[in-house]
Amino acid sequence: MRSTKSQVSAFIAKFSPDVASRFRKARVELRALFPRGFELVYDNHNAFGCGYSFSPKNSGVVVSLVAYPRWVTLFFFCGVKLPDPERILNGSGSRIRSVRLDPPELLKSKGVRTLLKHAIAQYKIDFQTAPRLSTHIKSVVAKQLPRRPGTKPKRAKTAAHKTASAA
Repeated sequence: MRSTKSQVSAFIAKFSPDVASRFRKARVELRALFPRGFELVYDNHNAFGCGYSFSPKNSGVVVSLVAYPRWVTLFFFCGVKLPDPERILNGSGSRIRSVRLDPPELLKSKGVRTLLKHAIAQYKIDFQTAPRLSTHIKSVVAKQLPRRPGTKPKRAKTAAHKTASAA
């Protein structure tokens, strides 16, 4: 059985070198901000993400880092409540707001750091009482869209197609 660390590395390696590098660097930054809690990993249909939570449940996720084939995005799960004087948050949903990390240095900007500070502060006590940060793979979906731009999805051959091909 593969270690959690090697599984996460394999998930990230599916992306182009540029997106993978951006994701790895941003993940290091976020893990430093969350010394306690749970890093919840999701390898979904159209993206790969790590959510940072004060509990092992999805409902405790405060922020998540998500890789798509062409970019990396930081999501704030209570983004609608965050002060955003620089107006860098995107989205119109009832809770979540996001920042596409393009350029990657945006994660280190004053505006994003302030948003992260405010997001974490709302759950300060929850994170203080959480165990040391640990990584948990929560979901791996078998049917996924390509992780690299320009790659076509693989079509599964049906029984009828196999039979017709064999004839």
